[in-house]
Amino acid sequence: MLYEGHFVEGVLSTKAVVEANKRQVDKILIAQKKHSRDIAYLIRIAKAKGIEIEFCEVEDLLKYTDSKGHGGVLALVSERSYEAFDDLVQKEKPFLALLEGIEDPFNFGYCLRSLYAAGCDGVIVGERNWSEVTNVVTKSSAGASEFINIYRSSDFTETIKDLQAKGIKMVAANRKDAGNLYTSELPEAILLAIGGEKRGLSKAVAALADQNIYIPYANDFKNAINGSSATAIISFEIFRRRGNFNGK
Repeated sequence: MLYEGHFVEGVLSTKAVVEANKRQVDKILIAQKKHSRDIAYLIRIAKAKGIEIEFCEVEDLLKYTDSKGHGGVLALVSERSYEAFDDLVQKEKPFLALLEGIEDPFNFGYCLRSLYAAGCDGVIVGERNWSEVTNVVTKSSAGASEFINIYRSSDFTETIKDLQAKGIKMVAANRKDAGNLYTSELPEAILLAIGGEKRGLSKAVAALADQNIYIPYANDFKNAINGSSATAIISFEIFRRRGNFNGK
């Protein structure tokens, strides 16, 4: 039987959990024959934080995962810590996102990857226990899931209203009474709401939108693109509008 605790595999994900400091890293396992600049860096930062490192045979990693994508590196970790509501509103004009109904852990990870890369200040999610798929989310997000601020809301309606009371307007990806993403004015303090491609946003959330937008297509294709694609397109348009190109 495979290990039932939380783990991440691969040097990229393992570096992320060590650097982000949002979960405890109990041990890092590294296959003895694996050597690279990234692994050397990982060993250096892990030792600086007093994290136990075990050098093992590649076959020993099969106790934890039957995947072939570990690249000889795996970390045993605790559950991730999440941010408080007040952490989301530290900036005067934040860029926040709300993800609803995105159930696939790969798509969820892809969403977090795009949002983090586009400068999102915090993501609001429901209370689903994503720790059950820690490895998938961390890997598909390329480690972004460890760095981006995430707030778990027990009541989306209440959270949205609290943000709106602070002057943050909700822009929903919803075609009903919507404006074109590229020609519509967007608020500077923004909460972007993205729903899953199957059901979209719930009626309760959609009813609170200050503004709806849609992504124009090049043809008359009638079906929705998936949530991770929509997230990437809209979040980078927000990034472009905000003109904050200080990154690398």
